Amino acid sequence: MLIRIDPSDRAALYEQVAASVRGAVARGEVSPGDRLPTAREVAASLDINMHTVLRAYQILRDEGLIELRRGRGAVIADNADRKAELTDAVDRAIEVARRLGLSMDSLVASIRERSAQ
Repeated sequence: MLIRIDPSDRAALYEQVAASVRGAVARGEVSPGDRLPTAREVAASLDINMHTVLRAYQILRDEGLIELRRGRGAVIADNADRKAELTDAVDRAIEVARRLGLSMDSLVASIRERSAQ
């Protein structure tokens, strides 16, 4: 699995790493049970700090997308594809709202409005 970051992006590096993994899960590039590269491998390949990668992995664990297992590393969790697809869609909606200058309250109101239809 290829994890990508954009150093010119305003998003924090750990957020970019997490988003890259989420996107890979949502696109079906990785499946439940697949192992992610170690934090050390990702850090070396992207030339970033290992703790940045660990923070991204912790966020993904908290979201239920990966399981961190001692001795096995980071593994894609069961049902991660559904969770990742939703998280990816929410991230895109937030990005569009920010680009359009909409507040998060406006975005939430739009989502509630659409879900009531």
